[in-house]
Amino acid sequence: MAETFDVVVIGAGPAGENAGARAAAGGLKVALVEHELLGGECSYWACMPSKALLHPSETLWLAKHTPGVRELIQGPLKADAVLKHRDQMVSGYDDRSQVKWAEGAKLTVMRGHGRLTGPRKVAVTGKDGTVHELEAKQAVVVATGSKPRLPDIPGLKDSKPWDNREGTGAKAVPGRLVVLGGGVEAVELAQAWRELGSEVTLVQRGPRVLKRFEPFVGEQVAEALRDSGVRVLLETQATKVQRSGAQGEYTITLTGGDTLRADALLVAMGRTARTDDLGLDTVGLKPGATIEVDDQLRATGVDGGWLYACGDANGRNLLTHMGKYQARLLGDVLLGKPAKAWADAKATPQVIFTHPQVGSVGLTEDKARKAGVPVKTVQYELGNVAGASVMGKDLKGTAKLVVDEQRRVIVGATFTGPGVGEMLHAATIAVAGEVPLDTLWHAVPSYPTVSEVWLRLLEAYGL
Repeated sequence: MAETFDVVVIGAGPAGENAGARAAAGGLKVALVEHELLGGECSYWACMPSKALLHPSETLWLAKHTPGVRELIQGPLKADAVLKHRDQMVSGYDDRSQVKWAEGAKLTVMRGHGRLTGPRKVAVTGKDGTVHELEAKQAVVVATGSKPRLPDIPGLKDSKPWDNREGTGAKAVPGRLVVLGGGVEAVELAQAWRELGSEVTLVQRGPRVLKRFEPFVGEQVAEALRDSGVRVLLETQATKVQRSGAQGEYTITLTGGDTLRADALLVAMGRTARTDDLGLDTVGLKPGATIEVDDQLRATGVDGGWLYACGDANGRNLLTHMGKYQARLLGDVLLGKPAKAWADAKATPQVIFTHPQVGSVGLTEDKARKAGVPVKTVQYELGNVAGASVMGKDLKGTAKLVVDEQRRVIVGATFTGPGVGEMLHAATIAVAGEVPLDTLWHAVPSYPTVSEVWLRLLEAYGL
């Protein structure tokens, strides 16, 4: 007979863990199903290891801008030490501490591949082939995340390129690395491996990297990549990939006929929902597609209102912290509390951990104008703020606010420069809280900090 729970959560990444823990804390009996490592992609193959690779190079970059410190620098990063630190950050790819946490949160951990077999029913197949049947009295939550998208380039699939897992987990620095893509993953890992000693070429099919952000973001990050020695090829595509043997050299043919040769090839060209082997067809949904949900994270198109999805699986917002936000809200919904998700559409913060860092929240100017917002923008160079000059010599960056002129509230903010990720939450509060500019004028920044740029922006607006 099937084992019965109030809630069955499929996927134990950040979203699944948070949804399950929130529901369990409210007294529901919850099963948490995972076929790999508890903690998911972010903990082991994405957010945490990539930042462990990037932070040492950012520290070195800041040191090179700091008089009295830069004179002491005698060489590049010690790659072996950085990779060892990366391994420590992912606990040696061991999830025992995560399992201990989950059990402490009153979750029943089920190891195996979870698959829907009908309404409120989940079959969990273990590595030994044993199948456990589960039944949810109240809800099934899908939190299976996403997987890398592999474009249809002749020879690419057969060449077995790196995706984010190899890109964050490689045991040695490749001599030559080619990166296909121009998004966050592409620029972060291109810079990380270049600073560790690899000869890196980034191939971006569009006219700039980081195209979803304000134009100055892509320009400044591309300049920083080039300054660090990355070869950046814009408006260029790979048309064919060949590899000499299973572990051999890659030959990448580009538009125009030029070729690149590499020891490693990283594909960072988007992600798709990991729902292809989830049994969605048994409940009338399309396998492999994102699970469309309403603002309470309940799947639309499924009778009975028992199926939910949070995180990358629903396609609303592919960021770890927004998946966790959805999960906490979903937990409240399951407990009968009034809750509705909106920040994942209106006030999404994101940090890119390159140097310079990038922090953004809300709408870009272009998106705001396309949405019909009566826009006024203000911009200020971060290097002109006293706090930046104290932090180091010749440090640069840009701050921009997108203002709804009619309501006099900020609908978007973007920062580039050293450490701006730690400045971003103030902007997130302003956007999410719709704080009037006349009120923000009384939020006085400390002197001399980089946050004084807020004063300069408001002055530029006319306050």
